[in-house]
Amino acid sequence: MAEMTVQLVAVERLLWSGTATSVVAQTTEGEIGILSGHEPVLGQLVEGGVVRIRTAGGELVTAAVHGGFLSVTGDGVSVLAEAAELAHEIDVEEARSALADADEVERARAIARLRAAGHSA
Repeated sequence: MAEMTVQLVAVERLLWSGTATSVVAQTTEGEIGILSGHEPVLGQLVEGGVVRIRTAGGELVTAAVHGGFLSVTGDGVSVLAEAAELAHEIDVEEARSALADADEVERARAIARLRAAGHSA
């Protein structure tokens, strides 16, 4: 399968960078899947979304993403998030407890963290 260069970046750090075969993200217009050779596009990421990157090596990189943009160019894909956490970094118990006390934005973030970590809300 054809490959593309992908970067997953949050304001505070680079979370992942490398070659991938696909990227799936949730935008304000709906879920979008990107494969190599995709037409250029710019999408606004939803608050409390999940991004999935299938690496060239076949691994799945999953992250909870909170706002930002997805940019697809001829050079690759950039996911530029306001905040993001890789699935293996998420404290599931903390995310569950945040659901009980959260306002609407924090609730969306907690649900995304649980989904990215492979747990239901």
